[in-house]
Amino acid sequence: MIAHLKGILFKKTTQSIIIDVGGVGYEVSVPLSTFYSLPETDEMVSLQIHTHVKDDSLTLFGFNTSLEKALFLMLVSVSGIGPKLSVNILSGMGPQDLLEAIAHGDAMRLQAIPGIGKKTSERIALELKDRASKALGEMDISPMPLPQGEDRLTMDDALSALMNLGYSPKSAKMAMERAKSRVKEMTLEDLIREALRILS
Repeated sequence: MIAHLKGILFKKTTQSIIIDVGGVGYEVSVPLSTFYSLPETDEMVSLQIHTHVKDDSLTLFGFNTSLEKALFLMLVSVSGIGPKLSVNILSGMGPQDLLEAIAHGDAMRLQAIPGIGKKTSERIALELKDRASKALGEMDISPMPLPQGEDRLTMDDALSALMNLGYSPKSAKMAMERAKSRVKEMTLEDLIREALRILS
């Protein structure tokens, strides 16, 4: 099984990328959280890989962080959720936010991800809550109290934006906790601007 690939990024799209390793091109499906962290084409890239084998195919899935891969493996263990849907779920919410939503058993929050219905979100929350809570504890990051309504969506967007800019989940989370108490209005621009000021 292929568990890791390091080579030249030959091509990238939001659905999949091609990594040239010693003249051999490996096509790898990636979530958006990994896609946004990729270098430019013709530059070196290194990804953790999960090899999914079926009777008639072999598909590679790539991840920038251990958390992304761990979440992917959690999701594919849920009945009715295959690897492609797992990648879509990872693409619909930042890895740290997804882990916290599952650890909270927040099925409503999971339903906000495109393609995830009520039954699927409830199944994820039920089957993975304990595993997600344990993973969260091992990361030594306390779950942040979840804001409600529009404020919650704004926080989700701001956290995803910070992680897409290259900040670690832990750094982004700490900055957001401080930023939300400093801004006058809970707007996306103000939250990101204040969080970046804290991180700098």
